[in-house]
Amino acid sequence: MNAFYDRKTELQVLSEIESQSQKNACFTVVTGRRRIGKTVLLKKSIENKKSAYLFTTRNAEKELCKKWQKTLQESLGIKIFGQIDTLSDLFEQLMIFSQSTHFTLIIDEFQDLEFVNKAFFSQMQNIWDSNKENSKINLIVCGSVYSMMIKIFREKKEPLFGRATHFIHLKPFTPSVVKQILHDYNPDYSSEDLLCLYMLSGGVAKYIFLLMFAGATTKEKMLRSVANMASPFLTDGKDILVSEIGKDYGIYFSILSAIAEGLTSQSEIDSVIQKNTGAYLQNLHKIFGVIEPIRPIYSKPESRNVRWQIVDDYLRFYFFFIYAHQDLIELGNYDTLLEYILRDYETFTGRTLEHYFTAKLSEEKKPEKIGGWWDKKSQNEIDIITVSDLKKSCHIYEVKRQAKKIDLQKVQAKAEAFMQNLPGYSHTVTGLCMEDM
Repeated sequence: MNAFYDRKTELQVLSEIESQSQKNACFTVVTGRRRIGKTVLLKKSIENKKSAYLFTTRNAEKELCKKWQKTLQESLGIKIFGQIDTLSDLFEQLMIFSQSTHFTLIIDEFQDLEFVNKAFFSQMQNIWDSNKENSKINLIVCGSVYSMMIKIFREKKEPLFGRATHFIHLKPFTPSVVKQILHDYNPDYSSEDLLCLYMLSGGVAKYIFLLMFAGATTKEKMLRSVANMASPFLTDGKDILVSEIGKDYGIYFSILSAIAEGLTSQSEIDSVIQKNTGAYLQNLHKIFGVIEPIRPIYSKPESRNVRWQIVDDYLRFYFFFIYAHQDLIELGNYDTLLEYILRDYETFTGRTLEHYFTAKLSEEKKPEKIGGWWDKKSQNEIDIITVSDLKKSCHIYEVKRQAKKIDLQKVQAKAEAFMQNLPGYSHTVTGLCMEDM
């Protein structure tokens, strides 16, 4: 069954860059969280094209050069006479070769080259600057440690700052693609199956296919697959974040646990952590890209009426259910872990359903603005609002698992409180439940 879905826009952009590189050298940076599908996308983009794919391992520089030299000869037919022991010499040979031959070069896990040779990024900058004018190379570098890739290419003091000609940040699959994949593996799926898949994956390709290939295509099978001694879902949250944050992750994990539990204001988080967490929250947001601040739609950017949320649905699941029950996992008590997940599943997935519908409305309606709203005292709160300033209209949505729990009269009262922010705008009120997924 087809394991490559969607990514039409990304493939089109990569194709346009490849065409452009036949005249002028291009340097593209591809980022995105681990497991999102960067490598699969890039390999798809170079099918039937003159290209080479190089994977970075933390070998000694001489050993990595030897391995890459062999790959380059097999993929591009480059015969480099003599032994090359440094990455800079190898890259220089490639840039010289690209003056007479157009090709695509992908370097995966690019950030790890810093561990192979700390001086390489400076050397690469000099070689690129000296040769790019006469080169026809389509250079694509890809990395899964988001914070390091941003540092390498976006911090002014770094040697490769300003060298990239294109940036692609790969996002999770949209709800329509998640639905298509689940349908292909289980045509009779229920809304509950879809919600569970979204809770566990958030649209991240690797998680979806781990479950699909294992035959876990229903809620019950998915949860049993996750609460299993061999399940990567039990360890991946820690593995991903330790690669980003490092070994001193204790306070960061405590903060993420608090947010997953529903403590979303800094004051609430501070009270649990017993210290000022402002700097940690900013690091998790700006450096590691794990959380984001959300404010009521139309509030001022400097407003202190801020709630923090975990961006990634899998990580939210991980900190609420897995990290909170490490003792059970260490004891191998997976049946009890499953009982905890089932006990709190319905309450927990209420927020997941909001995330799903926010993504679905963004994909289908393409609104100018989308977000939630709450007043300063949190007495009035609206789940989702989409706004068209062009049409002077907005749509207000209440999200519940069950349609019978939606009281549109109460929603209308909240809507009227919100509409004071938008004089002259029209509005509609709609309820969304699992039947609308």
